[in-house]
Amino acid sequence: MKQLVIAIDGYSSCGKSTTAKAVAHLLHYAYVDTGAMYRGVTLHLLEHGIAFDDLPAVDQVLKDLTISFRRHPQTGRNELFLDGVNREDDIRQMRISNSVSEVSVIPQVRHALVAQQQRMGRKRGVVMDGRDIGTTVFPDAEVKIFMTADMELRARRRQMELAEKGEHVLLVDIIDNLRKRDHIDSTRAESPLRRATDAVMLDTTHITISEQVDFVIDQVSSALFAAGWG
Repeated sequence: MKQLVIAIDGYSSCGKSTTAKAVAHLLHYAYVDTGAMYRGVTLHLLEHGIAFDDLPAVDQVLKDLTISFRRHPQTGRNELFLDGVNREDDIRQMRISNSVSEVSVIPQVRHALVAQQQRMGRKRGVVMDGRDIGTTVFPDAEVKIFMTADMELRARRRQMELAEKGEHVLLVDIIDNLRKRDHIDSTRAESPLRRATDAVMLDTTHITISEQVDFVIDQVSSALFAAGWG
């Protein structure tokens, strides 16, 4: 059967990653969490004391830093590695969330990571989630979904994720962070967060993860049928 590129874009904490991982598992596709890649670069810059506006230093990091994903044999979770070291839990910290949008607007960062993402999906058979997959990374993706949800619900989901990792953050601080990230991501000059004209909107406020997955699978089936591949 013809393999597709499935692009899932949208705002933070709408269920993008959870849905994308489940869809990839069902279809036996590769899964790429592009947001984790930007978080990885952010973590590296912060840990090495590199200012975000020090572009020569940022350029050097992008040349030297190795970003990869590996599937955990027990949990089945795709985890991010920087220079061969597992940093999956570290990139999910609130301090990274507070800075990742500032790093994401740096043109050199976007160009480098978009190129890497395009290489990852070159053979098709991939589910990618992020902010600009359907508009910039894979504008020819056969399936494009744009996810959104109520702000307070998004914040509560994020709060629970952080609490599970032992990080307790006030809801109001998470809402402030999400609003800031939404604004930066939507107004940046390089591949801003926006719905592709041919993307299907999916509001996850009142539906379960299982329903989200079913919705995406239905879109995949429709795309295969329309192309005569089903």
